[in-house]
Amino acid sequence: MSTKKQSVFERLYLGNGAFDIVGKRKRWYVIFGALMLVCVASIIFRWFNLGIDFEGGTKIQLPSASASGQISTERVETVFKEAINQDPAAVQLVGTGANATIQIKSEALTVDQVRLVKNALFEQLKPQSPSGESTVAVISDSAVSGTWGGEISRQALIALGVFMVLVTIFLAVYFEKWMAVSALVALFHDVIVAAGIYSIVGFEVTPATVIGLLTILGFSLYDTVVVFDKVKENTRGLLGLTRRTYAETANLALNQVLMRSVNTSIIALLPVLGLLVIGVGVLGVGTLGDLALIMAAGMVAGVLSSIFLATPLLVDLKMTESKYKQQAERVAQRRANVARKAETAEGTDEAETDLSDDEALNAELRREKAMAIAAGVPSRTPKASDARRKPSGRPTGKKRR
Repeated sequence: MSTKKQSVFERLYLGNGAFDIVGKRKRWYVIFGALMLVCVASIIFRWFNLGIDFEGGTKIQLPSASASGQISTERVETVFKEAINQDPAAVQLVGTGANATIQIKSEALTVDQVRLVKNALFEQLKPQSPSGESTVAVISDSAVSGTWGGEISRQALIALGVFMVLVTIFLAVYFEKWMAVSALVALFHDVIVAAGIYSIVGFEVTPATVIGLLTILGFSLYDTVVVFDKVKENTRGLLGLTRRTYAETANLALNQVLMRSVNTSIIALLPVLGLLVIGVGVLGVGTLGDLALIMAAGMVAGVLSSIFLATPLLVDLKMTESKYKQQAERVAQRRANVARKAETAEGTDEAETDLSDDEALNAELRREKAMAIAAGVPSRTPKASDARRKPSGRPTGKKRR
């Protein structure tokens, strides 16, 4: 009788080990390795679009609308160059609708240069705020020294280093060394991928980006700890059993928490997407937008690495230990014995193929023999059958009437 095949969502909900994630770990290694290679190459050759807070300089911002219509970035760039005979570092349109603005980034300008640029922009473009105000005051400017930007970068690296050290200590104490190594590799992957996405797409790196990066590291670690905690629970006492190998047990644990990881990720991404929509679509690129961009990229990378990278890597590291290799050999030997006994069993399709160990199988055979003797039915084993055919002066069971 054929059973109905379960759908992907049913298998995901049941968490019965139907997804062989650990068994296909070489495929995941190739995918994640290629992704990291692309990100590292982009970081090396393209670097980052560092914001004014890191590089230093002057930023001038004005509304993108005027009484005569929309202001183009090309026109703004031309006016800026004519005002002080200097090219801007970047001119970009940010935001949408009435809240859209044009941002000009350049090297550090003097007070007189800023005044000349603002006056030229107002006289030639007549920018107008969403409220209808059209004065020089709608054009704002800010300046940051390169020294302050370097200090921000240094503090960010120190914070990242301290975080990594504390995480290593926590994982080594709460779990064990191979889990700590696997979690750190997944964490390193998340940092590289999130940073690589910023480099590839050209998102501006601001202090809010650094804050978001440290936030997603915590989220990635949380998801990995949830998976490892289930692996630790399922593999407790595994070396004394021969039902499953470490890889199979870890894969089952991964399936059991897979639905939880998916639900947690979706719920966590919803407010981040809300920040992204409000920060970029409504308010224009600013602190909210920078924070949401890095968090969205990092959270997706963190979930994928905790499922497809951390646990498979843990299995490979565990299998370098001889005791887990020997346990896997015992599992294979037991399965071979069970299969051989099932093939030699006469006239029955009821051979047990999923017992916990060989002792349980032998106990089951002994119980069947005892029940056959008690019921007066010839036993299936040749030794018992020969014993019943031999004449004896002693009764061997109940008399038949």
